[in-house]
Amino acid sequence: MSSGLLEGRVALVTGGSRGLGAAIAQELAAKGATGSVVDLEPGAPTGWAALTADVSAEETVAAAFRETVERFGRLDIVVANAGVVPPWSETAELDLAQLDAVFAVNVRGVAATLKHGIAALRGGGGSIVVMASLNAWRAHRSQPVYTASKHAVLGLVRTAALDAGRHGIRVNGLAPGPILTDALRARFERRAADGGLPVEQAIAEAAAGTALGRMATEEDVARAALFLASDLSAGITGALLPVDAGVL
Repeated sequence: MSSGLLEGRVALVTGGSRGLGAAIAQELAAKGATGSVVDLEPGAPTGWAALTADVSAEETVAAAFRETVERFGRLDIVVANAGVVPPWSETAELDLAQLDAVFAVNVRGVAATLKHGIAALRGGGGSIVVMASLNAWRAHRSQPVYTASKHAVLGLVRTAALDAGRHGIRVNGLAPGPILTDALRARFERRAADGGLPVEQAIAEAAAGTALGRMATEEDVARAALFLASDLSAGITGALLPVDAGVL
C-alpha cells in the first residue's frame, strides 16, 4: 500500500534496474507513482514498464519518453540516474578513450535525458532529479575522468533549472558520498586483492570519515530523491543535495 505522496504521478527513471536507481524507483512506487524504468537490463517495480535504452544514444532516450507518455498518458517526474564509474587512474595516466566512453553516458546521457525530459514535462510542469556526486564540486585523487564528468553534470543541472523554470519544471541534483552498495563493496574487494586494505577495514575507515560515523545507504539516497521529486521540495530548483552522512 502506498502513502499517496505521489499518487497519480508518472515517473521515468534511467538506470533504474539495479543499485541506487532501483532503490529510487521502488521508493517512488511505494509512494504511489507509476512509470518506466529505462536501462540496458530489464527490471522495474510491479506495474511499471521496463524499457530498454542506451542513454548515450539520443534516439533511444527520445523513444523511451514517447513510450512512457503514450502508455501512462502523462509524465511528472524524471530521474536521470544512469551513469558509470571508471577505474581509478592518475591524470598523467588517464585513458582518453575511456574519458570519451564515460562522458557518453555521464554527460551526454544526462543531457539527452534533460532535453527530452523537459520537452515531455513542458505542458504540465514537474520535477527532474539528476544523479550527480560529491565529485560534482570537489576533486578526488586518481579520479580525473569521473570527477570531470560530474562537474559537467552540475553545470547541466544549474543551466537546465534556469531554462526550465518558466515552464513549471524544477531541476535538482543529488550528490551521494560513498554509499555502501554491492558495487562499492566489489571495488573494495578488488583493492584488497591488489594488496590494499581488507574489505571490512576499508568500510570502517570510510564510515569513520563521516560526521555520522556511518556510510550513507541506498535508502538514504532514495528518500532524498523522493523529496526532490515530490511537492515537498516545491520551492527548490537548481540545487545539489548532498547525501553523504557528513563526509568530513
